[in-house]
Amino acid sequence: MQFEHSFKVDALQWAGISHCDNFGADNPPILCLHGWLDNAASFLPLAAHLKHLPLLALDFPGHGHSSHRGADAYYYFFDWVHDLVALCRQQQWQQLTIIGHSMGGMVATALAASFPELVGRLILIDSLGFVTTEAGETPAQLRRGIESRLVRPNGRRPLYSSLQKAAEARQKQSDFSLEQALLLAERGTQADQAGVSWRADLRLRQQSVYRMTTAQATALIRAVQCPVLAILAEDGMFKAQPDKLLSNFQTITLKWVTGGHHCHMTKSAIVAEAVAEFCASYQIKLD
Repeated sequence: MQFEHSFKVDALQWAGISHCDNFGADNPPILCLHGWLDNAASFLPLAAHLKHLPLLALDFPGHGHSSHRGADAYYYFFDWVHDLVALCRQQQWQQLTIIGHSMGGMVATALAASFPELVGRLILIDSLGFVTTEAGETPAQLRRGIESRLVRPNGRRPLYSSLQKAAEARQKQSDFSLEQALLLAERGTQADQAGVSWRADLRLRQQSVYRMTTAQATALIRAVQCPVLAILAEDGMFKAQPDKLLSNFQTITLKWVTGGHHCHMTKSAIVAEAVAEFCASYQIKLD
């Protein structure tokens, strides 16, 4: 059975899905954080193999069923860290196990570095480090970010004739099957008389006005105190041996798996085995 969850934190409404019906300070979840323009449903294939674990997959603000930021706001990377800190403090969650895919892994890494009391264990799925820009590129990055905000301030959403067509469009941009694209589409779209469109806030497609330098990113990674499991896909974002990035973590275990960037969807059983083994070593289970 699948349960919908909702958390009101400040002005934002977080949405999530789990096979557990209730979480609290005494029974905290394993948080699952998805990648850019995905949603909580990206963890459904993985969760099907991990029913003994209290997984809670969240929709980031601007994605899925979670609310969008206000009209005068933008999607700064570190604001998602703030959102998570506010949520954890509201729910009295500490020393969580967090599973992060892609962007979700970056947010979780920054959270673990800056708020170590909130993260007890970290599992990164085809995510390692951060997207960076060298210091000399800061003016150009700022210009590109602002220009992207001004070009189409009131952009129109693409419309599709059916959920199937929306899923087909999403599949063309990624490495998973139509069946898996439909999981994202079922949660990530809305329908009206005009057709089917994706729920995600259009501002998510705007370029960042700033990015961390390599030195800043390295400082964050080196500040992560908790044990880390990195599950990297052989055909994913880190095909080259990422020794330099790995060496920045204090305690990290590397697991290579077959598949591409969305290996937790396409090779869910293999990824689930690695997650289960890591969690078992810390005696994490569903009470």
